[in-house]
Amino acid sequence: MLEYRFDTQLLMEGCKASEDEVDAYIQAHFAGDCLLVVGDEEVMKLHFHTNEPWKVLEYCASQGEIYDIVIENMERQENGLPG
Repeated sequence: MLEYRFDTQLLMEGCKASEDEVDAYIQAHFAGDCLLVVGDEEVMKLHFHTNEPWKVLEYCASQGEIYDIVIENMERQENGLPG
């Protein structure tokens, strides 16, 4: 069993915060691992493993327009099922 089941990925356009600020906020407020926030003031990509992806989506939506959202259940994938 994985500690963090959901691979959460999205793009954020017009983000109010810098990538360092987004990274720091997520680390301080959400349990997870494999966090990656890259981009610039135009578009940022976020990748994060967590058990509560809806909380990450809610935060990111408060910072800018989110799109290309992908949430995969890595536990199902590990068991040979669609994620």
